[in-house]
Amino acid sequence: MGKSLNTSRQDFPILEQLVNDEPLVYLDNAATTQKPQAVIDQIVSYYQHDNANVHRGVHTLAERATAQYEAARVKVQQFINAASSAEIVFTKGTTQSLNWIAGSFGPTVVQAGDEIVISYMEHHSNLVPWQQLAKKTGAKLRYIDLLPDGQLDLDAAKQVIGPRTKIVSLAHASNVLGVVNPVKTIAALVHVQGGYMVVDGAQAVPHMPVDVQALDADFYAFSGHKMLGPTGIGVLYGKQALLEQLSPVEYGGEMIDFVGLQESTFKELPWRLEGGTPNIAGAIGLGAAIDYLNQIGMTNIQAHEQALVAEALPALQAIDGLTIYGPQEASQRTGVIAFNLDNLHPHDLATALDMEGVAVRAGHHCAQPLMQWLNVAATARASFYLYNTSEDVQALVAAIQAAKEFFQNGTL
Repeated sequence: MGKSLNTSRQDFPILEQLVNDEPLVYLDNAATTQKPQAVIDQIVSYYQHDNANVHRGVHTLAERATAQYEAARVKVQQFINAASSAEIVFTKGTTQSLNWIAGSFGPTVVQAGDEIVISYMEHHSNLVPWQQLAKKTGAKLRYIDLLPDGQLDLDAAKQVIGPRTKIVSLAHASNVLGVVNPVKTIAALVHVQGGYMVVDGAQAVPHMPVDVQALDADFYAFSGHKMLGPTGIGVLYGKQALLEQLSPVEYGGEMIDFVGLQESTFKELPWRLEGGTPNIAGAIGLGAAIDYLNQIGMTNIQAHEQALVAEALPALQAIDGLTIYGPQEASQRTGVIAFNLDNLHPHDLATALDMEGVAVRAGHHCAQPLMQWLNVAATARASFYLYNTSEDVQALVAAIQAAKEFFQNGTL
């Protein structure tokens, strides 16, 4: 039986609290999402009943732990429609996944004079590793420009992606602008040139249906904690033939087949890329999160977020002196809304909202080149998820208006 978005909020115990004597309105979901009781219970159950290392023991607890860990891998495979569970590698998160690609796969295909292409909207995790690869190999890092509303400029992409392009790496969805990038279109452009498509899916997988085969992404990375799962667990998807080209980043336990005095052989995919004891509880918790998301339905979650944004945008646009970054239409964005209020630092605004129980993010959001492109130092950011409601939208708008009144006139 499926779950209802109308009653999902009650599944999240952390939301049933007061912050500064006000009901908590949690709107920092782009940073991390809250966890439903079902995920918490699954993690506790593992530690209480099945705690053992995986792949090593033949005793009952080890077999149960291994079965749950590998079942979580299959759940991830099915959730993003990978062709095989061997294409799913567990990592710490999106950052580690992207670093592995840049550090292990990148040097095998990028040489001096080649080009790596990203955009101005990238999170630092999808920018700094490519900077480092370019420095080490002598390649050139190039940027796809953005349109005035923050969407990717496809004409510019066609000009930038060329015969020297070896890797294009883009966010599927921006953590600041809320735009959803045309990954499939960009993948086709780079594949024609013989290059590879890498996707940062941290802000997409939790919020919309994702089919990595339909996108034709060569690699796709995302994090569990942004999709109701625990922290410290993430996923690197790669086409199997390409994952086979990756040298292990870590050597030691779990990933070996045979070790001699001078030579070692490694396990087959995906285990040879998962050196050491993995985050077993994290993977099991991620599997439980996927179960929860499937019960609601990703299409339903996407529609719910768009409905909240469709309500929020006009109400925010009506506040004098408030600037919203990114597309101004709900249909063109995810549930992320970055904004600034005239003459008020976003940190001060976020602090004022917190006094009203409204939790938003403030800062550069690990996207400093994008802040430079926007010509701002930082922004405030509200981000919605499946458990947010129309009442949360109203609370956000009221809190911004109250903050504006306080900083202008000194009264609440």
